[in-house]
Amino acid sequence: MKDCFVMKCGGSTLAALPDAFFEDLRILQEQGLIPVIVHGGGPAISDTLGKLGIETEFVNGLRRTDERVLDVVEMVLAGQINKEIVRKIQRSGAKAIGLSGVDGHLIQAEPVKNAHEVGLVGDVTNVNGELVQGIVTMGYMPVIAPVGIGADGGQRYNINADTAAGAVASHIGVERMIVVTDVPGILKTVDGEKRVLPSVTVREIDEMIESGEIYGGMIPKVRAAVQCIQGKVREVVIVNGSEPAVLSRVLREGGIGTRIVRN
Repeated sequence: MKDCFVMKCGGSTLAALPDAFFEDLRILQEQGLIPVIVHGGGPAISDTLGKLGIETEFVNGLRRTDERVLDVVEMVLAGQINKEIVRKIQRSGAKAIGLSGVDGHLIQAEPVKNAHEVGLVGDVTNVNGELVQGIVTMGYMPVIAPVGIGADGGQRYNINADTAAGAVASHIGVERMIVVTDVPGILKTVDGEKRVLPSVTVREIDEMIESGEIYGGMIPKVRAAVQCIQGKVREVVIVNGSEPAVLSRVLREGGIGTRIVRN
């Protein structure tokens, strides 16, 4: 799909971004380059579950999800966070429409292979690209909450936001994705000084995690970006959302953040 790009961002990261970031989104939209945004919201889901006294646990990074947890996931992602992002975008003067993967069968899903361990977590089987295209053609940026729907239209699924973003990008034919985080990219210590790697392959990332060069909170961020490289998506750029005009710079100039390439 021409004239659009896919951007993935965590819900807590988006909430903390400065007004200038949303101003940049507006400028891109006015120039006819429309962002398709897929957002997460893990910390807010955990917080709400805690307030409701519902225990939650993770299995290999996936939240164990039953119907009770799923109700909260949908409420927080498709309700609270999705609309907060739409409000922020609209306040900048840009145009946005918020939806979840349930709307218009946008994200069709089936149970993950280890559903016996994690419950109602889904893998994406199809994305309604025509719906995304229609919204983009109208000049609005789609803001998508990663809740999926089964082929029969009955069962909802909790979908990892990174997996959902990669699937959306691949199904609409986007080769490059931008992952907005609170870090400037993947850092490597060179001569005792931390520097941002301009480019890195998936294999090199595995080696850096193994050797301990990528550690702590950076591991899930990097693994998440790698999860976005699927189907037609060939590269993912990790950037810090608080950098001035960060999206415009990635799209127009490059040379910012870290490009993760397939091989």
